Amino acid sequence: MPRIIAIDYGLKRTGLAVTDPLQIIATGLTTVESGQLIPFLKDYFSKEQVELIIMGEPKNMDDSDTHATPLVEKCIKELQKNFPNIPVKKVDERFTSKMASQAMIDMGMKKKQRRNKALIDEIAATILLQDYLRASGF
Repeated sequence: MPRIIAIDYGLKRTGLAVTDPLQIIATGLTTVESGQLIPFLKDYFSKEQVELIIMGEPKNMDDSDTHATPLVEKCIKELQKNFPNIPVKKVDERFTSKMASQAMIDMGMKKKQRRNKALIDEIAATILLQDYLRASGF
């Protein structure tokens, strides 16, 4: 069974998470520089089957777009152009970074470790994917 990949896209860094082949467990994959996302995914997709891309959609509390929304929309267009056979589904990403920071505290990580923005992005992508799996009944 193909995997599902989640993307927490940012101006500088992008966090990635992926399911196991049975689509039961979401695991952090890595964080890449945003400019390297497409080459990274081309390499990853050449090795792993992926049937769906989950993309975090940044929204304000009143459902209006954030400053990052146009960047995410541009990224989605690039994904669709480069990977036309893999659908992209937008998922609300509100609070994922805060939840990632709280998860790091709950795991007992030291303050210095919790300042690692790349790790926060990867955990945020994992939370996005876990929420998607839960909501989809996986």
